[in-house]
Amino acid sequence: MNFSNSEKELTSDNHGQEYLVFRLGSEEYGIEILKVQEIRGYDRVTRIANTPNFIAGVTNLRGAIVPIVDLRVKFQLPFAEFNENTVVIVLNLGARIVGIVVDGVSDVLSLNAEQIKPAPDFTVTLSSEYLLGLGALDDRMLILVDIEKLLNSEEIELVEKTVDLAS
Repeated sequence: MNFSNSEKELTSDNHGQEYLVFRLGSEEYGIEILKVQEIRGYDRVTRIANTPNFIAGVTNLRGAIVPIVDLRVKFQLPFAEFNENTVVIVLNLGARIVGIVVDGVSDVLSLNAEQIKPAPDFTVTLSSEYLLGLGALDDRMLILVDIEKLLNSEEIELVEKTVDLAS
């Protein structure tokens, strides 16, 4: 059996890993639970001029100014009204804290290597470079996102620099 490098990484790095499952529209996504700092209800954010449209704004989280990313916009999904299920997942990505707005959080799932399939080379809404793979559990299919790669972009750094200048 011949494995590509990404398949080898998937099977060794994701053995028995836990994922926080969240919804955007009708799709379910998973992010590594170890990256999650907390889950909060959606509060108003302060919009900052000249930032990418997927940056909803910033919020003050116990004295830290945190950029908030609207994943619906980032993934080019249709707009949805924010409601009581809309939450912000606050992520700790090493030296960076970022919040992501999602339609709702459902549960935490543990997936072993056999349940994770390589990401397809083509996706319509999300570049495959940001995907860890597809998680299959019973009749559910999760899109596993490499949230650190997705959010460690130059655009987030731009927002942080803008916030630093404003404070």
